[in-house]
Amino acid sequence: MPTPKHKPPTPKRPPPPPPPAANAVAPDQSPPRPQVSLQQPSHKKTPSKSTKLFRRVKSVFRSFPVINPPCKMPVSIHTNRMHEGHIHGGKQMTGTLFGHRKSRVNLAIQENPRCLPMLVLELSIQTGKLLQDMGLGLVRIALECEKNPSEKIKLIDEPIWTMYCNGRKVGYAVKREPTDDDLKVMQMLHAVSMGAGVLPGESGAVGEAAAEGELTYMRAHFERVVGSKDSETYYMMNPDGNSGPELSVFFVRV
Repeated sequence: MPTPKHKPPTPKRPPPPPPPAANAVAPDQSPPRPQVSLQQPSHKKTPSKSTKLFRRVKSVFRSFPVINPPCKMPVSIHTNRMHEGHIHGGKQMTGTLFGHRKSRVNLAIQENPRCLPMLVLELSIQTGKLLQDMGLGLVRIALECEKNPSEKIKLIDEPIWTMYCNGRKVGYAVKREPTDDDLKVMQMLHAVSMGAGVLPGESGAVGEAAAEGELTYMRAHFERVVGSKDSETYYMMNPDGNSGPELSVFFVRV
């Protein structure tokens, strides 16, 4: 009688791998960007030539230049720039100074607190030093770059500037794209129109992060005044028009 053949046991299939976690990041991928609900700046129609001419004529009597000897840029006369806390012909923007006290200060300009920044500059001065100087009186920051007639580039899109603070050369300012940290700060401050304070940071920071000091900010309304395609000025506006820190930032191509 033939011996019955026994079938070999069927090998068990390995269990399927568990699904990747929602927050998992592949080794070759960058971490996800922070959740940001800020809006894109509005893209308004370019003003007509007649409108531009009218604005230019309207601003003639308030924008006669005065040359500051330590730097080349034109500076508008301070006594003529304000009337009842407002600059005639200026456009109100939101400006934020922020950074760790012992590291370089950043300046972000937005159309309003709920918009993505249209300009982010890293200035060659410590955050704590600039805020201290502003507490003592008027601070003028002049940013100069070289004019190149062959290049068609907007003034605030220039990548690097020579920086003067109250007439003294202090280094350079660099324009950059907003980083994840910048967007995180703008998102935390999206409901703040004016104010100053300390932002929460990583608890238990050690080493270099701890040495840089706390993350501070100052936010205010700025009036943007365009003198020409080669000059713009941003004036910090105080609520009462008189007291409190004042800051003026001048952009000029020479």
